[in-house]
Amino acid sequence: MGLLVLGIVVLLGVHLLRIVVPGLRATLIARLGKPTFMVLYGLVSLAGLCLVVVGFGQARAVTGLLYAPPVFLKHVALLLMLPAFICLAAGFLPAGRIAVRTRHPQVLAIKIWALAHLLANGETASVLLFGAFLAWGVIARISLKRRARAGEDVLPVFRSPRFDVMAIALGLLAYVLFVLKLHEVLIGVSPIALS
Repeated sequence: MGLLVLGIVVLLGVHLLRIVVPGLRATLIARLGKPTFMVLYGLVSLAGLCLVVVGFGQARAVTGLLYAPPVFLKHVALLLMLPAFICLAAGFLPAGRIAVRTRHPQVLAIKIWALAHLLANGETASVLLFGAFLAWGVIARISLKRRARAGEDVLPVFRSPRFDVMAIALGLLAYVLFVLKLHEVLIGVSPIALS
């Protein structure tokens, strides 16, 4: 469990630096240069992600159940994951209506993903992991709203409805691939084995 906690602290801590210590990012970029800063940021994030993956796998094997979700919540989680995948795809494309309306579709995707997994999983390691990501998503969204009001953040500008069509198509494709096979291959659990 310690490795999972360390991974969460490293991964989410790096992504909270701009919120918790607003001037640190600018100072580091000025000192190191943007390319070096981005490489270091990426490496620390990747290290945190690796710690989370390994720590979650280890913790899941030894931690107990905090609550036993009823089967219908697993169905709700499956449904919630479709808009999560669509929002995630919309965040990587030029702005369509989805990106403009959600403002920060990737943050919304993470919040939906975390909530869906909290509904479907009651073991301690899962609650810790998905609860931490949901909390991060809420904090990040509040920070992004404040930065937008202060003029420090640029909101997506609508480009074309074709990017919505692409986001829906890519999100649906990723959703189907994950539900039918990739979740089981990567995580070791099939989301459609609901019992």
